[in-house]
Amino acid sequence: MCPDVRERKQYQSRMDAANGMVHCDVMLSRKSADEPPLLSVVDDDEMLRESLPDLLRECGFAARAFSSGKEFLSSEYLEETRCLILDIAMAGMSGLELQQELKRRKKTIPIIFITAHRDEGIRQQALGQGAVTVLYKPFSDTALLDAVSSALRLK
Repeated sequence: MCPDVRERKQYQSRMDAANGMVHCDVMLSRKSADEPPLLSVVDDDEMLRESLPDLLRECGFAARAFSSGKEFLSSEYLEETRCLILDIAMAGMSGLELQQELKRRKKTIPIIFITAHRDEGIRQQALGQGAVTVLYKPFSDTALLDAVSSALRLK
């Protein structure tokens, strides 16, 4: 199987190996039963921008996708976002730069970083600046949903 197909299956997976369903227990801890929390995905990879929000919506979240930090910052969803799933390495504004800009604006949005680059220095920098976690691509649906659960407990 070529890497592209393997990655696509990884990110578009909707099945739990045990019983064919994604467990979305994270939704049990949300504060409002009427309105699901908004999770925003910022990644310059089109495949991720399309597949991650689909997974999140299947688990009962509201989800929006943005191709850049600048697009997210200028969106009407900045104030509503309860968790940010953010790529570290992007053209233009990097994920770390977006994290710093949010701090400068005094926006406290829990951040889950995603990256294909295993750089311990960058990982430590992201965590040191307050990120919830750093997930390395390819990551499992379960790892992402566990991170989202942790992030929403912080908000």
